Amino acid sequence: MSTIIREPLEGSTTTHSETFEEIVQRRLSRRTLLIGALKAVPLLMLAPACGPSMTPAPVEGELEGGCSEELAFEPITLSNEDRVIVPRDYAAQVLIRWGDPLFPGVSTFDVYTQTPLLQTQQFGFNCDFLGFFSQPYSQNPSPGLLVVNHEYTSGTEMFPGYVPGSPTKDQVDIELAAHGVTVVEVERRMGREWQYSLDSSFNRRITGETEIDITGPAAGHDWMTVSYDPTGTRVRGVLNNCGGGKTPWGTLLTCEENFNQYFANADSTSDPQKRAVHSRYGLPTGASERRWEQYYTRFDLALEPNEPFRFGWVVEIDPYNPQFVPKKRTALGRFKHEAAAVVLAPDNRAVVYSGDDERFDYLYKFVSAGSFHQTSREANFGLLDTGTLYVAKFDDTGSGQWLPLVYGQGPLVPVNGFSSQGDVLINTRGAADLLGATKMDRPEDIETNPVNHKVYCVMTNNTSRTAPNGANPRSPNRHGHIIELTEAGDDPTALTFTWEIFMLCGDPNNPADGAVFAECEPGDVSPISRPDNITFDGCGNLWIATDGQPSSFGKNDGIFAVPVDGSERGCVRQFLSGPVDTELASLEFNTDFTALFASVQHPGEGGGLANPTSTWPDSTSPPRPSVVAIVKTDPEDPVIGS
Repeated sequence: MSTIIREPLEGSTTTHSETFEEIVQRRLSRRTLLIGALKAVPLLMLAPACGPSMTPAPVEGELEGGCSEELAFEPITLSNEDRVIVPRDYAAQVLIRWGDPLFPGVSTFDVYTQTPLLQTQQFGFNCDFLGFFSQPYSQNPSPGLLVVNHEYTSGTEMFPGYVPGSPTKDQVDIELAAHGVTVVEVERRMGREWQYSLDSSFNRRITGETEIDITGPAAGHDWMTVSYDPTGTRVRGVLNNCGGGKTPWGTLLTCEENFNQYFANADSTSDPQKRAVHSRYGLPTGASERRWEQYYTRFDLALEPNEPFRFGWVVEIDPYNPQFVPKKRTALGRFKHEAAAVVLAPDNRAVVYSGDDERFDYLYKFVSAGSFHQTSREANFGLLDTGTLYVAKFDDTGSGQWLPLVYGQGPLVPVNGFSSQGDVLINTRGAADLLGATKMDRPEDIETNPVNHKVYCVMTNNTSRTAPNGANPRSPNRHGHIIELTEAGDDPTALTFTWEIFMLCGDPNNPADGAVFAECEPGDVSPISRPDNITFDGCGNLWIATDGQPSSFGKNDGIFAVPVDGSERGCVRQFLSGPVDTELASLEFNTDFTALFASVQHPGEGGGLANPTSTWPDSTSPPRPSVVAIVKTDPEDPVIGS
């Protein structure tokens, strides 16, 4: 979800004889109106994360009085204003900013006196994925723990006098400290205002230097060993944490995405097989974009050719235990992870959906070998270390299959460079290439709907596409789209699925965009481009955050909501507009849907401290990435969207 430019990394090509326009129109013309009262949601669907007591939290979708077919807010319009705009009868407040102290006694943020130590005790830079966890042993929606990813840093927006390509060591150390994850306790105070707690024992920072365990089939692999860790089981830090997810046992899954940008000199790698894998993952052949290799040898492949293999994983963290050592779960594969949506199957196996956020890369799911333990939280902590990883192949006529990425099966054999399951997982992209998976248009968030049980897959855009296919029907795909996927038998462990195009984004009033919004007429739709992150409210309505509307429409990014069923299916309407040059990077409801948290990432990006294009949130420089909380102003009707 960052603004890093993604170049297409294509593997084998596929030819098609179908007429795509006919296929797409046939798929889009299907009208599947599911009208009726809200159905009870089985416990196999992921509810808000439970606390350590393992007492089930209220199941999403079970709102008192059922659900309306329509979203009851007055939509706003696209804007260029440098502020957060929400509909009438709603209010938005800044909850926490880059540099805000997380612990008692930490000094107030000052961009001119920032230090590495201070940054480890403060809220990090560009905030992305948000996860809200109920407090232990409590079903009260307030207080709770808010977990926030910090995706990447930008020296020109962080440091006075920063020289691109020539950072100081102190600046590099601050950037390392500004990466990672924040865990912070939040609660509603003074009526309807949300605040965070300075003195909570749960507050924690995980950074680019935090010690992390490596677990699963790739742990201890020869390619995972480096000079400071010859065992291949321990790594320093997490990098470029973008999307994420929550497990039914109350842990965070945080995803490493564009890790390639931190490393240098891939061409110096002597092993041709390693060099080929580095190339497939887009590692720079010369100097890195950040130049961290000037101060830390682990970022220089001439000295540590294996270090990049230790990044690009899903990392599990227990937000309820500040002493928990985070785990990189290698069984989930190595790629530019976007999302880690967890759902329990009917047999209680855990299924994790994820996308590889690159043009022409793939959708994945992992199915655990073991089953979820209802009564022992700790028994689930190794559940994601053993299982099967699959990659998606879409048939152009609306069906598809999940192809297993298993060593020894099909082409995943020594003659093709795979001698173990560790090899398959370290080079997941190469394995998926050989299986002929469907190349997608930047797969970003993938989430399961707790009401209708379908899987919604977000393709942000792909302006490099020249040959469409059924699941990616536009070339070029400037505005992105959303796929609605139905697993066979509504079982997430199924090996086959069907799919529909739910939304081809764009301006409904501009025929050149080719926008389609399920069953909704253009006059009932807000323009939307480049969907990025999604979530669902208690009625199963889809909420969408965008990344890139300034490039598409010349307007700010925002948050949109759309029913997926009923007479309003596809009628997307804008709920929030962000400040200038921001990305609305993530969105998350609290457990009773009376608050919506949103990440406002990189306000004013591109202007630098000298000439910021935004002064949000404090009307001063520097602009500061922040999390906002949105609530309804009517205490008698507090549910968002109702």
